[in-house]
Amino acid sequence: MSAMTDAAARRRTVPTDAERLAALVRMKRLATSLLLVAAVVFAVAFALQESVPWMGFVRAAAEGAMVGALADWFAVTAIFRHPLGLRIPHTAIIPNRKDEIGAALGAFVQDEFLRDEVVRDKLRRMGLARRAGEWLRETGNAERVVAEASVAGRGVLTLLEDDDVADVIEQLARRHLLEPEWGPAIGRVGARLVEADQQRAAVDAVFERAESWLAEHPEAFGSMVSERLPRWLPGFVGRVVDDRAHREVVAFVAAVREDPRHPLCLAIDRWLAELADDLQHDPDMIARVERLKHDLADSPRLAEFAGEAWASIKETLTAALDDPGSDLRQRARRALTELGGRLATDAQLAAKVDAWVTDAATYVVGRSRHEIAGLITETVERWDPTETTEKLELQVGRDLQVIRINGTVVGALAGLTIHAIATTIQSLA
Repeated sequence: MSAMTDAAARRRTVPTDAERLAALVRMKRLATSLLLVAAVVFAVAFALQESVPWMGFVRAAAEGAMVGALADWFAVTAIFRHPLGLRIPHTAIIPNRKDEIGAALGAFVQDEFLRDEVVRDKLRRMGLARRAGEWLRETGNAERVVAEASVAGRGVLTLLEDDDVADVIEQLARRHLLEPEWGPAIGRVGARLVEADQQRAAVDAVFERAESWLAEHPEAFGSMVSERLPRWLPGFVGRVVDDRAHREVVAFVAAVREDPRHPLCLAIDRWLAELADDLQHDPDMIARVERLKHDLADSPRLAEFAGEAWASIKETLTAALDDPGSDLRQRARRALTELGGRLATDAQLAAKVDAWVTDAATYVVGRSRHEIAGLITETVERWDPTETTEKLELQVGRDLQVIRINGTVVGALAGLTIHAIATTIQSLA
């Protein structure tokens, strides 16, 4: 986090264009003022050098300062424009060679900054996974990511056409559910379930439900047995028989449910095994299942189901994305926080993520370096020459004005030194 903070602090110290312009104007005025001072000193010294001998040294220094200042002024000005408006050859370099400079800049960036080894070394030293982990492990940052992702997801859901999505769901259902044969697949699954005795729970549930229903609804059994008795028997006999039959059926169902080895249970198991085998190998059974499947595929209910499924999914997702307290957003927030903690503390995991990011970024940059260089070149080509000159002068003009100032000082020292040497040689002659 400290590295990210330092980087942010450095970005905040970058001067604005207004600040750059003010600094450029100040330096131009200072450089020009020094030239004018040197000119005034030269004029005074030139007038007094006959009566005041040491004024020759002052004149020589001022003369050298003017030469240095004018030479550097011409050089600096020639970079951006024609000095004094005169179209001297090899002046106004930037506006005249803007496109060449853009192409050279693009090639320089491509060859020096976008090379694989440069990109890999920079990404490897940045430790992106650890930094991202330290940032994500803070709950506020994880919530911010989830909130932004929720807004993006909500926008995607809004842009999607319901009919188009329903059509896609229907097509996927037809392709992956209806096109393959159902019989063999169902048979294989059924055979595995029977072999593993997995059908037992379903059979027990059926018998348990049947026992419960029969016990709660004795009237449903009605007079199924008594109706078949001779009419000359007394009525109470029929009721006793019906009641006894009801109890026997309930007891039979309970016995089947409680005994996994009951003959009926074994018979059901054999029937299920045979059914699973027929679904896999009996052409008639497979054909019957396929007819049932095609009836389902031709039913308009399939399209309705796809539409209803998408409507339900969309409504549920929208509500979950809009609600900061929804289970979806809470789980996503916890997942990001946990991921951040692991990236920040698990060096091995962070190294794997860094390696993956480095490889991916290197691949992308390697494939795109020509496009990036072309983008720089095309961008510079689209710039207006005057605008380009102003942009570049704003960025480096202040430092170039320092060159003018240095030229003035160095010229003065050079003029003074040359005059001193010449005077010494003359006095010795």
